[in-house]
Amino acid sequence: IQKASLKWSIRISKLILFYSLKLEIITSLSYYSRAENTIFLIMKTKSFKSDEMGKKWHLVNAENKTLGRLSSKISSILMGKNKAQFSKNSDLGDFVVIINAEKIRLTGNKESQKKYYSHSGYPGGLKTQTFQNLVEQKPEEIILKAVKGMLPKNKLATKMLAKLKVYKGENHPHTGQAPQPLEI
Repeated sequence: IQKASLKWSIRISKLILFYSLKLEIITSLSYYSRAENTIFLIMKTKSFKSDEMGKKWHLVNAENKTLGRLSSKISSILMGKNKAQFSKNSDLGDFVVIINAEKIRLTGNKESQKKYYSHSGYPGGLKTQTFQNLVEQKPEEIILKAVKGMLPKNKLATKMLAKLKVYKGENHPHTGQAPQPLEI
């Protein structure tokens, strides 16, 4: 009986302390009964919306960067994993502008061996391009495909990928947004 009353008095003192600090905490004050006078404190879970969160603009120079390492950092920024308010079910990520896409690098012999495939949907419609050909024609596609593969496979992925802007060369049309340089 003394143990139970001691536990109860400790719980009441915690309640008074929490009430005085005006903290809301999930806790049950009685392990032994669910009587009418049992008191519960409830904590509200904060759910962040993409409208409430400020979206920043980041500028990344891809010159002499490794494709996989750059893509993984970019995908985590697009998802918002670098923020404390991250949640899987909302788009809280920032905008990312990548310049010098044609100067991206691969490790090992992948620059000569890596191939990109696309299919038209018709029999015999498989098209193959090497990394070197794609760098000359459309270097933006290389980074877009790598980042797209690292994003979640759901409806939010298209919204996240729309916040990625990749450009060949130093110039980009987003100077009005004042993107902050990000070193990766």
